[in-house]
Amino acid sequence: MAGAPIKLEPKQKRPTGERCCEPVAYPDVDRRQAERLAGLGKALADPVRLQLVDVLRKHAGKVCVCELVPLFDLTQSTISHHLKVLRDAGIVASERRGLWAYYYVVPDALEELGAWLR
Repeated sequence: MAGAPIKLEPKQKRPTGERCCEPVAYPDVDRRQAERLAGLGKALADPVRLQLVDVLRKHAGKVCVCELVPLFDLTQSTISHHLKVLRDAGIVASERRGLWAYYYVVPDALEELGAWLR
């Protein structure tokens, strides 16, 4: 290809404290909100936990852990561990009835994450 040769200039050292360039964008979320959103993302970053939330969202009421176990090729203790992670993140809550715990998605728990993703 014919054309003008590319002119190369040596890199110039910038004075201390001077930016090399302007940011392309600034974050809309502050550090605290970013930490909350990251916590939600981490809790949902496991396929089993994502499926558990999906099942709980579709169910109108509270679901016993014993009803969730047959849906997965996992032990009850493993399902309970995943539910604890979701509970600690504030995505699901539970209610004890005798020996069993009944789980449900916390209303609006994922609203902030959903709003940020839009």
